[in-house]
Amino acid sequence: MIKKLMLAVATLCATMGFAFAQVDVNKADSAALDGVKGVGPAMSKAILTEREKGGEFKDWADFQKRVKGVGDKKAMKLSAAGLQVNGKPMEGAAAKPAKTSAKPVGKPAAEPAKM
Repeated sequence: MIKKLMLAVATLCATMGFAFAQVDVNKADSAALDGVKGVGPAMSKAILTEREKGGEFKDWADFQKRVKGVGDKKAMKLSAAGLQVNGKPMEGAAAKPAKTSAKPVGKPAAEPAKM
């Protein structure tokens, strides 16, 4: 029973690692690229083909120029999803902000009177 529990915990930890992993286009294989939201089999194939043909991507501009269908908007989304070029996210791409509560926080309590 304990072995099954440990296996379940290890599996959970491994999948969480994949969810937050950063993937560099110059080092990733097809499976790693497919794991990035917004990159499908066709795009991962195009990335790998272009990387084999022209060498590693120098920066995001080089990546966008060489991979068909990746414009500014798509590059921003891919970067926010964890794709990197030479270990760097795209400039201006930010991780999704945390949701904040729209409920008002209420008035602070009045300070007690000093005597």
